[in-house]
Amino acid sequence: MLVENQVALQRYNSFGIAARAKKLTRIRQTDDLTALMASEVWAQARSEAPPFVLGGGSNLVITGDIKALVLKVEIAGRRLVEETDKAWVVEGGAGENWHDFVTWTLDQGWPGLENLALIPGSVGASPVQNIGAYGVELQDRFHSLDAVDLQTGQAFTLDAAQCGFGYRDSVFKHAPSDERSFGLAGRALITRVRFLLPKPWKPVLGYMDLERKMAETGNHSPSAQQIFDWVVAIRRAKLPDPAFIGNAGSFFKNPTVTLEQCADIIARDPKVVHYPMPDGSIKLAAGWLIDACGWKGKSVGNAAVYEKQALVLVNKGGPEQPCTGGEVMTLAKAIQTSVYERFGILLEPEPVVV
Repeated sequence: MLVENQVALQRYNSFGIAARAKKLTRIRQTDDLTALMASEVWAQARSEAPPFVLGGGSNLVITGDIKALVLKVEIAGRRLVEETDKAWVVEGGAGENWHDFVTWTLDQGWPGLENLALIPGSVGASPVQNIGAYGVELQDRFHSLDAVDLQTGQAFTLDAAQCGFGYRDSVFKHAPSDERSFGLAGRALITRVRFLLPKPWKPVLGYMDLERKMAETGNHSPSAQQIFDWVVAIRRAKLPDPAFIGNAGSFFKNPTVTLEQCADIIARDPKVVHYPMPDGSIKLAAGWLIDACGWKGKSVGNAAVYEKQALVLVNKGGPEQPCTGGEVMTLAKAIQTSVYERFGILLEPEPVVV
């Protein structure tokens, strides 16, 4: 077990924000965590601050140096756990790159995750955020996960119901409010995640961009690989690659309003992009709201709203003069204020802010 001191975190967060971890250790297998939790390093670190779990760093805004012990999750591994007449159950180590894992499942002939292609981050972070795109959410394909309790050291397994999935939400994003609640924010380190990929495979195509692709190509019965290719092309055309332009992906959640609220907004702004939900509510496109307020291309210091997609905030300073977490959050708060003043809607950020 190696504990590194004063570790630069710029390459470990997709925004490319320059910051340091006072102490960092790499968790490459569950035994690494077990050994760490039995050490004096752990006892001392816990007395100063709760440990901070770092996955792919794609849904993160760092506003300063991290004084807590950083647990960098690098657990690898991919395997088929089980195959039945109804489904494949596949597993990924928490440190696996998400897009590479999706690509691997398709290469093996196990479709089902293609709509979630090219989402940045790691397999272990995917259930925390309940990632979703193009008509599919992680909870639609989730089977179970393994994790370790960072207070007791006990390993445990959760199914979908126990994860408390919601829109970009899960039990891992909530701290326990009392002894009876089950919030696991800051308490659990996910080690492995399993996915249930149903047989027979059915494409999910009810999304505007995919419908456009079908119309453009004349292919109305695409394969899983074709949907994967379409999703990759759509995302690359719309969103900046973190390898070249630092960003945390979609920065704000799409807000949900009542039918009456939506009607009021439509009366004032007929072009507002909105989607009816199964429960009768209406989901609004946060990117459209931000763009309507004139934010596309605007900046605060080296943090800017992406010129091609207003839902994405970017590091326009690059690796040499990166934006600060403070600049990102100042810009985000200004956008929130602007959208609230015009539409009466308070946008909620997606990334974790530390």
